[in-house]
Amino acid sequence: MTPFVHLHVHSYYSVLDGQASITALVDKAMADGMRGIAVTDHGNMFGIKEFFNYVNKKNSKIKGAIKDAKAAAAQAEADGNSELAAEKSAEAEELQKKIFKPILGCEVYVANESLLSHTDKKDTGRHLILLAKNSKGYHNLVKIVSRAWTDGFYSHPRTDKADIVAHKEGLIVCSACLGGEVPKLITSGQIEEAERRILWWKEQFGDDYYLELQRHKATVVRANHEAFPLQQEVNNHLINFARKHDIKLVCTNDVHFVNEDDAEAHERLICLSTNKKINEDHMLYSKQEWLKSTEEMNALFADIPEALANTVEILDKVETYDIDHAPIMPFFAIPEEFGTEEEYRSRITEEDLFNEFTQDENGNVVMSREEGESKIKKLGGYDKLYRIKFEADYLGKLAYEGAERRYGSPLSPEVSERIKFELHIMKTMGFPGYFLIVQDFINVSRERLGVSVGPGRGSAAGSCVAYCLGITQIDPIKYDLLFERFLNPDRISLPDIDVDFDDDGRARVLQYVTEKYGAENVAHIITYGTMATKMALKDVARVEGLPIPESDRLTKLIPAHMPADEKGKEYKLNLSNCYKYVESFRPELNSPDPLVRETLKYAEKLEGNVRNTGVHACGVIICRDKISDWVPVSTAVDKLEGKLLVTQYEGRVIEETGLIKMDFLGLKTLSIIMDAVRNIKRTHGIDIDMEKIPIDDKATYQLYCEGRTKGTFQFESAGMQKYLRELQPTTFEDLIAMNALYRPGPMDYIPDFIARKNGRAPIEYDIPEMEKYLKDTYGITVYQEQVMLLSRLLANFTRGESDTLRKAMGKKLIDKMNHLKGKFLAGGQANGHDPKVLEKIWADWEKFASYAFNKSHATCYSWVAFQTAYLKANYPAEYMAAVLSRNSSDITKLTGFMEECKAMRIPVKGPDVNESFYDFSVNKQGDIRFGLAAIKGVGENVVSAIIRTRQEGGMFESPYDFVERVPSNVINRRVFESLVLAGAFDWYTALKREDYFVTNGRDESFVEELLRFGAASQRAADDMQNSLFGDMMEEMNREARPLPSRPAERWPDVVRLDKEKELVGRYLSSHPLEQYYMEVNFGLTKIKDFIEMEPEDGKEVTFGGLVTSYDKKMSRNGNEYGRLTLEDYTGTYEVVLFGQQYFDYSKYGEVGTALMVTGRFEKRFDRRSNTETIEFRVGLMSPLSSVKGQLVTGVTIDLGPEDIKPELPALLSEHAASSTDGKGTLSFRIYDPHANRAVKLTSSLGIPLDKKLADMLEEMGVAHTFAVNHSVKPKLEPPQRRFAPRPRTA
Repeated sequence: MTPFVHLHVHSYYSVLDGQASITALVDKAMADGMRGIAVTDHGNMFGIKEFFNYVNKKNSKIKGAIKDAKAAAAQAEADGNSELAAEKSAEAEELQKKIFKPILGCEVYVANESLLSHTDKKDTGRHLILLAKNSKGYHNLVKIVSRAWTDGFYSHPRTDKADIVAHKEGLIVCSACLGGEVPKLITSGQIEEAERRILWWKEQFGDDYYLELQRHKATVVRANHEAFPLQQEVNNHLINFARKHDIKLVCTNDVHFVNEDDAEAHERLICLSTNKKINEDHMLYSKQEWLKSTEEMNALFADIPEALANTVEILDKVETYDIDHAPIMPFFAIPEEFGTEEEYRSRITEEDLFNEFTQDENGNVVMSREEGESKIKKLGGYDKLYRIKFEADYLGKLAYEGAERRYGSPLSPEVSERIKFELHIMKTMGFPGYFLIVQDFINVSRERLGVSVGPGRGSAAGSCVAYCLGITQIDPIKYDLLFERFLNPDRISLPDIDVDFDDDGRARVLQYVTEKYGAENVAHIITYGTMATKMALKDVARVEGLPIPESDRLTKLIPAHMPADEKGKEYKLNLSNCYKYVESFRPELNSPDPLVRETLKYAEKLEGNVRNTGVHACGVIICRDKISDWVPVSTAVDKLEGKLLVTQYEGRVIEETGLIKMDFLGLKTLSIIMDAVRNIKRTHGIDIDMEKIPIDDKATYQLYCEGRTKGTFQFESAGMQKYLRELQPTTFEDLIAMNALYRPGPMDYIPDFIARKNGRAPIEYDIPEMEKYLKDTYGITVYQEQVMLLSRLLANFTRGESDTLRKAMGKKLIDKMNHLKGKFLAGGQANGHDPKVLEKIWADWEKFASYAFNKSHATCYSWVAFQTAYLKANYPAEYMAAVLSRNSSDITKLTGFMEECKAMRIPVKGPDVNESFYDFSVNKQGDIRFGLAAIKGVGENVVSAIIRTRQEGGMFESPYDFVERVPSNVINRRVFESLVLAGAFDWYTALKREDYFVTNGRDESFVEELLRFGAASQRAADDMQNSLFGDMMEEMNREARPLPSRPAERWPDVVRLDKEKELVGRYLSSHPLEQYYMEVNFGLTKIKDFIEMEPEDGKEVTFGGLVTSYDKKMSRNGNEYGRLTLEDYTGTYEVVLFGQQYFDYSKYGEVGTALMVTGRFEKRFDRRSNTETIEFRVGLMSPLSSVKGQLVTGVTIDLGPEDIKPELPALLSEHAASSTDGKGTLSFRIYDPHANRAVKLTSSLGIPLDKKLADMLEEMGVAHTFAVNHSVKPKLEPPQRRFAPRPRTA
């Protein structure tokens, strides 16, 4: 049998065309005995790095065995055992033959002419296989594929012949499939032209040009039967040309899936790609495109054995080379006044460099000559060392200058030693350039670009040098943050500094970096979206034509948490495991519905396929060269940033190629802080430096102690608020610890932490010396850094060893932990500590280390959190205005934060042309105003013009003054009407909203008259500047102001409010449910509470709201049903009406109807899934008007000795006399906490129960409850006893 390797292979990185994972392709090829395989995805190299890595991983075991065999042979030779030496050498040679060789390639699209031109709309390129036979060829292939994306993209990424020839060195070319240039010419009858093109390629590539034969004879009915005759025609001509012109042939199989039985799943993938259903006409493959074995390929091409053999010839041409690289650090431009690299090269010898890079920070030699030379080679050799040394010295200069600013002069020994150590590690690891780049764009962001930068993120905050450079804002020495948690001197790893920027400023920073280092040297990072479990089911269901309700039903069977194995570990979530371990799936696999069975079968096969590509949210590559000199790039389109350059290798492997990745993150909280500071400047006229706010601010800690953290950073969840109220934090360290503890695992330690803090539990230390590092956390180990510091203190671990311990414990590396445990026990005993106590400490660490948090990150984010809490505590309106602005696009969050404003007694008012700015802002009275930009149809240029006019000429006196001053080319009728309807002119009481829409005899609205008058006034004003009669003309102009032709009738409230909601997204001046305010808010369950309610069988619930939409639908069986959406003050809920309910209650489906819904949670057995669920079932619906004034019957005010307010009786009396409608009982509950006694007194004075009373009591902070008469609520029939059917067995 002739050896063979596949040269034309598409993985699932040929997006929605290939259905083969890299691992499956390699595993099958190796199992078949093939010596290698190529990967040639369509127009991209997305999968090349994974392919390269996986083959290396598979080869590593073989290489290890080869190394052992060679070592054994050498030892045998040394022992004089020549027979064993020969045996081991032969074994090594045999193993060498098993080394699997990856062939890195691409099936490119070649433009008809230039990649820059389009000869016709279908010029998407002719296929061509390019294979890299060495490192030069790989880098040339990278350039070709990259330019196809950046310059040649036209529906597909296209290259051209000129670019291929310009980068032909190290490349092998195959003529490709029927889509190739030569096959296309042959099938179109242009035989002579095909021959000319073949000779051209032969001239360019010589013996590295091959003609490609394929035979895909379909053997099933539903397949492409047209391809094979065309292939035979093409093959005949190619064979003739090959023999005529001495060009070698290869045979390929155009692989798109792994096994023959994957063909049906692949067909469905193609349907998904082309948006077709399986039962519609759709693109068909021959279904022969699997990774055929050597035996199968020999059977196909038995008549042309040389075509098989030549595939191995190509394999043998391909060299073994590495596509990974040492870090390729961008060059940072160092000022010439500091010195030059040339000057360094002239005065520093290589021996000087050797000594400097092989000693520790104190000048002690720490490695041998051989070890030193090996290290220098890894850093890039002596040539690279000159650059590193130059950058390291400049970095040191900046660091010490920053240290004096941070710590003063002279520096303490502790600070000096720390900086000296860190700078030495940065230098000897080769990273000073990295820190220079980061400090540059961070300091430029703060000082020149006006961008807010976070105080630090992750372990980088442990670097004192980073703090001195301004990269971070947290003093690592003060908070015991460790540098080696960031850069371990015992293991070389790239630094990873993630930086937070405010949302608006992030793009400006990226623009700066792109301009500084070059557009082709900066790129974003690709991401691959795969068909996850639910997505696979939904996609295949759509292709199969499975009805959407059935698709949804199957998807809901996927559990949130998988069952656990015998060790308690959850099985991995995938369809294969769902079918094995999730009971509800078992009957579906044998469903009588073939569509269900097929959906489940093919979804399992397609799960994990690459479905699309995206852009990493924050990852950015900065390179010293064009990125396409090192890795392939593609392009992506971002809605905000436009066309982006993107690497074709994803973030988890990109650094292996030597490229430096940095994370530029947008943090909304920083934007909120910036907005709040601007609001404070606007309302109070003061500038606040958020880095200098007092860390002991009493109001801030009071806010934390009371759990009033909604809208702040990190600490706003209900659970956290509960723990804060129990903890009563008094120091910043308390907040850091809570931030670290509030996560699964460590949360179990919170009660003990709180008890120790508040003196309810003793603070104990296993060894007294441990107090040094555990004092701030009351004797509890909370942070990884504490484990590291204690291992040094107790057992003399080095810095590097302590970080290795942290990593080993966190990742449960058993062998490493066992080794370190011995060292810990020995070191601890050497220091005089009890072995039993040391064993206990180690056991505690093992238990907690996997949960222990990075203190550096907790400290940084706790500082950001403290800043938000400080602003909320001291400038509540300004801060909440900023929170509202940054959440205005999320109506659910906006509503929640407006409720928080209400609880804080901060009025939130609608937009106003005299007080509003672009976003939410605060007026002189301390009220929050909606921004003008919130009004639909009012653009940024309009808002800017209004604000600028107001700032230049003062407040607007009237709508007339407004149209006279705001440029008429900015304000058109639609804009002015939107302002009116949103209430932006309500302050001018001489005109009501309706008046602006009154028409005159010419059928013009008053708005049109106003705008025409304003435009004329502005023209006249321009003329007046040159007139002697300016004052007189201005007076005449004032007298000419138009008036509405007649008074307008006020619109019904519901009309006014609907227009507000349409324009601003919510009701402003009132709410359509205002007349039912008491019933909806105090008598019934709020919709938000109902949605969040835990279902409980038999539980009855009554809620109410306004009908905001109603749709009539038709079910699959032809029956009508309705979908009705109800909205109250807290949220929305959709009620579905079937059967009799539809006939009984569809009459309430008119938008604007106020309804009350009563229903019950009931168990329901799903026969399809064989499971029982609890669902809410609507029982009764009735108008809210039926219970108005009857549901809420009284109010009870709770008063203790400290709660009696002098003004309360007068206000209650005044309110009681304000109306005779809706009166209820007024009661007082007077209690004495010392005597633990209470008495309830009921007043003979009836009081109106309305929103005004509720708001008054809330604003005064008076505890109260409203009495509810539940007897007037609709009554449901008792639930019928239900017998659950016996569950079916699988």
